[in-house]
Amino acid sequence: MYNSISAEVYNLDKPIGSSFGDVEYYSSRLSRVKGRILEPAVGTGRILIPLLEKGYTVDGFDLSEEMLDYCRDNLKKAYKEANVFRADMETFQSEQLYEAIIIPTGTFLLISDEEKAFNIISNFYNHLESDGRIIIDIFLPTDFVEGKSTYRTFSNTQGDLITFQITESEINYIEQTTISHHRYDKWKEGKCIESEFEVFKLKWYGVKEFKRLLMQIGFKDIVISADYKYKQYPTNPNQVITFEAVK
Repeated sequence: MYNSISAEVYNLDKPIGSSFGDVEYYSSRLSRVKGRILEPAVGTGRILIPLLEKGYTVDGFDLSEEMLDYCRDNLKKAYKEANVFRADMETFQSEQLYEAIIIPTGTFLLISDEEKAFNIISNFYNHLESDGRIIIDIFLPTDFVEGKSTYRTFSNTQGDLITFQITESEINYIEQTTISHHRYDKWKEGKCIESEFEVFKLKWYGVKEFKRLLMQIGFKDIVISADYKYKQYPTNPNQVITFEAVK
């Protein structure tokens, strides 16, 4: 996931400095953290770099080498340094323990297998210091419509046109998953020079279901917030839901 064109589109669509309220929220919630922070699925550095600019010490990793290339380039442009590397959430191992681990913007929903999701959060638990905390965003697929197709265009610095089509293919209420098909085409002078296709599968959780998952792993002091307002419990399914829990 996130190969050459899709990583480029992400970097164009969500440049460093853009925020959904998450950058400000995470900066605020991490204000008491003095040690190292880890951001798995760091992507292009959209969250990482503003945190570095706030004075936090943040490591990041991603499974996509293409995303990491953009992250390293964005770090150079911001005159910042960070330890960013390729790793898988489930198999990641380090002697370094972290005071906080953050997974913003619903990225965790990309883990569509329940057993793997449990293993990943358990792995993060083991990489936290005593009293360290994890902060994770999730959301519900309230606007998903089977068969719906949307189409967007982007232009890169080389003058290429990139077209991006999303087709919402399947929603499975029993398995709590959605599947979308993403088609990327890059055009130069009216000719398609590169294409990508990916199957984008997301797994969603109920609020109490995800809380039980955290508790089962051993987390305590779980706080649930909505739309990046601390301790404001969700009241409708359209809100971004943030869990904060302590080891």
